Amino acid sequence: MQVQGKEKLRVHIRWMIRRDMGEVLQIEKGSFEFPWFEEDFVRCLRQRNCIGMVAEHGERVVGFMIYELHKTRLHVLNFAVAPEYRRLGIGQQMIEKLVSKLSSQRRTRISLEVRETNLSAQLFFKQNGFLATAVLRDFYDDSTEDAYVMQYRIMNETEEYESSNRIHRLAG
Repeated sequence: MQVQGKEKLRVHIRWMIRRDMGEVLQIEKGSFEFPWFEEDFVRCLRQRNCIGMVAEHGERVVGFMIYELHKTRLHVLNFAVAPEYRRLGIGQQMIEKLVSKLSSQRRTRISLEVRETNLSAQLFFKQNGFLATAVLRDFYDDSTEDAYVMQYRIMNETEEYESSNRIHRLAG
């Protein structure tokens, strides 16, 4: 399979362990103008509802995601792919892993914030089924930048039925 002229790269997505931190920090620094520090990762991952996962190719960590488990949603706090491994389908596989954790009975959505200037992330998440749902003014501590709240949502059976009926009525 081709992804924008490059081969799609299969990765193994697993729990983040302490030994991964050096590679995760390297990806973080290569990805963001205002990167997290190791203390930020450690503080976050010590919380009971916070999960860290890495995408591994061979013996190398090529991407990571940090998210929180909430009653009805997953909230992505940090998500990055190493610059030299972008556009190879790794981020999409990471999103698929998150989506597989949703269910119509419990957690039905994934939410995250994206900087207003991070157009590539906005487009990436949009291509993967996320919709911008709100703007958070002056959201970040390190700048006066706004954030877009983006959400991915699965429908329960009632919503799917109502949606298909609405489409049927419009088509008929």
